[in-house]
Amino acid sequence: GHYISVDTSYEGEKAVLSSPELYTEEWSCVRLIYQIATTSETSPDPARLNLYLRQEGESFDRLLWSAKEPSDSWLIASLDLMNSTKKYKIVLEGEMGQDKSASIAVFEIKITPGYCIECDFEENHLCGFVNRWNPNVNWFVGGGNIRNSQSILPKDHTLNSELGHYMYVDSVYVKHFQEVAQLISPKTTAPMSGCLSFYYQLKQESSIVFTIYLRDTSGFYEEIWKTDSALSADWTLAEVDFSAPYPMEVIFEVAFNSAKGGYVALDDISFSPVYCSNQTGMRTPFNPAEAGCNFEEDLCNFYQDHKDGPGWSRVKVKRNVYRTGDHTTGFGYYLLANTKFTSQPEYIGRLYGPTLPGNLQFCLRFYYALYGFFKMSGTLAVYIFEENHVVQEKIWSVLDSPRGVWTQAEISFKKPMPCKVVFVSWCKSFWDCGLVALDDVSLSLGSCQAADLLLPNPGECTFEKDECVFTQKKRGRGIWHRRRGPTPTSYTGPKGDHTTGVGYYMYIEASNMVYGQRAYLVSKSLRGTSGKQCLTFFYHMYGAGTGLLSVYLKKEGDDEEIPLWRRTGEQSISWLRGLIEYESDRNYQIIFEAIRGVSIRSDTAIDDILFQAGPCLEVEEIQFSSGYPDSLNEIEY
Repeated sequence: GHYISVDTSYEGEKAVLSSPELYTEEWSCVRLIYQIATTSETSPDPARLNLYLRQEGESFDRLLWSAKEPSDSWLIASLDLMNSTKKYKIVLEGEMGQDKSASIAVFEIKITPGYCIECDFEENHLCGFVNRWNPNVNWFVGGGNIRNSQSILPKDHTLNSELGHYMYVDSVYVKHFQEVAQLISPKTTAPMSGCLSFYYQLKQESSIVFTIYLRDTSGFYEEIWKTDSALSADWTLAEVDFSAPYPMEVIFEVAFNSAKGGYVALDDISFSPVYCSNQTGMRTPFNPAEAGCNFEEDLCNFYQDHKDGPGWSRVKVKRNVYRTGDHTTGFGYYLLANTKFTSQPEYIGRLYGPTLPGNLQFCLRFYYALYGFFKMSGTLAVYIFEENHVVQEKIWSVLDSPRGVWTQAEISFKKPMPCKVVFVSWCKSFWDCGLVALDDVSLSLGSCQAADLLLPNPGECTFEKDECVFTQKKRGRGIWHRRRGPTPTSYTGPKGDHTTGVGYYMYIEASNMVYGQRAYLVSKSLRGTSGKQCLTFFYHMYGAGTGLLSVYLKKEGDDEEIPLWRRTGEQSISWLRGLIEYESDRNYQIIFEAIRGVSIRSDTAIDDILFQAGPCLEVEEIQFSSGYPDSLNEIEY
C-alpha cells in the first residue's frame, strides 16, 4: 500500500496537510496510523507530528495530539472528537526539528462515528487496543475461520459467524500461579461518562478472575467490574457505569491460577453517554465550577462558621499605588482575614467550601497574598474535612512568601469519602498577625500534574515558556523583555507575574530607553473570522514616570493600525485586566505598543493574554483613558 511522508530537505520548516471541511454532529473518533523514524539516539529538537482541529469561527487551531517518540513500527493514535455543531478541518503538521535523519510518515487517517473505546475487533488495527505482553499469557485475536488452540468458539458476537473476530485469552501456557493478561484500551482524550458494555464468554475448570479497571495518567488503578458468574457458555452481556472526567485507559484483565484454567473471550465493546441503570436522580455528574469562586459577587458556595467570630471579609481596594487590588481583575473583590485586627489571642477564621464527592481525583488552585511585618509562615492553611468533621487533614500551609504578591498554590488530593476544603487563617497572638488575602479559588478534575500535561490552549499566552505567537518588531532599541520576579528599578514595575506570582511576564526596561521611545510586540497573522472576538490581557503600569500602553489591530493588506485600547500614566500597583472586543473578517495581527514615559520609573508590563471566539462576557468601563484618575490614591477597603 501507499503512505505519505514529510520531505526532509527543508530543515526547520513545517509540512502541513489539511482535510476537507468536515461536519459531524455525533461524537466521532479519529484514528491515525503513523510512524516517526530516526537513526540518532537523542536530539534536543526532535521531529514531531501534530494534529490540530481547525473550527469554524476560531482564530486559532486547537492542538488535539502531538507525538515525538520514534518507533520502528507503525503506531496508532485514537482521538475523541466531541459532538459539535461547527464545521471543522483536521490539520496534520510535521515538524522536522533539527534531526536530519528523522522521517515522519502517515499510513492511514480515518474518522468513524462513535467513541474510540468502542471496538468489534473486525479490523486489523483492533481500534488501538493493545495487549500488554507477558511471556506466558496474552490476549489474542480469535475467529476468522482459523482453528486455533483451544479457543474454538464456533462464532464471534459481532457477525455471529465463524468469520467474525473477537479477543480471547487462554490458560494453556500458564506457568505460574496468578498469571495476568491485560488488554488496554486507547486513552480517552475528552471527558466522558455513561455506560460501557461488552459481551464475554468464560469457561473455567479452576478459578479465573476477570476484572475491569480504569487507570489514570498517574498509574492509579480503580476496579469497576468483576465476574461473579462461574460459567457462561454463550456470549453474555455485561454493563458497567463508567466515568472518565480526565484521560483514562480501560484495562480488561484476566488472572489464571493454573494451566487448566480455561479461557475468556471478549467482543463488541460499546459505550453510551447515558448511565446503565436509569437511576438518574443520584447521578448528576459533579460540576467542579461550583466549587470555585472569584468573590466578585459573593462567597459563591463557600460559607463561614459564625462560632469562629468575624473571620474572612470580602473587601475591595480602589486602585492605588500603595495596596494591591484583587487578582481577578485588579478592580474587584477578594477575601481578607483578620481585617479587624482583633486583639483577642488565638484568632481563627475558617472558610468552608461545598461538599465534594469521594473517590475522585481533584486539583485545587487558589491565589494568596500576605501583608505584614512579622513572620507569616503558617498563617494560612488548607484542611480537608471529611463529612463527619471528625477527620481533619492539613494538606497545605503557607511558608513565608514575598509581601503583597498574588501567588498561586496548587494541591492535588483524592479522598474515599465526600469531603470539604477548608481555608484556615489563624494567629497565635496579636504580634504574629499580618493580613492574609485569598482570591480566585478553582477546582478541576484530575491531578494538577495531569493538568500540566494537557495540551495548551492555543489562544492563551502566559509567557511561562516563550513568547507564544508574539514576536518583537525592533524599531530603534525599544525591546520587550521576558522576566520573572521584580524589575530592577525600585518603585516601578511588578513584583511578580500575574499567572502564578513566580512566573514570567513581558515588560519594557525604561532605564535602557529614552523618553518617547516605543517597543512593539506583534502577533503572528491570525485567521480572520466572522463575528466578534474577545481579547483579555493583564497590564501593570506602576511608576511615577509611566508612559503609554496601546493595543492595535492591523488587518492584512492595510497599512493603518486601528487603535483598540490605550492607557496613559501610572494606573495602579496591581495587575489590572484589560478587555477588548473586536472584529476582523480578514487575517489580522494584534500589536502591543509601550512608550517609555518621562523617567526611569516607567516599567510597563503585560501578562496572560487570552484570545476567545465570541463577544466579551463582561465590559471594561473605559477603553481609552488618559492622565491620572482623580481618586488614584484614595484607599478604601
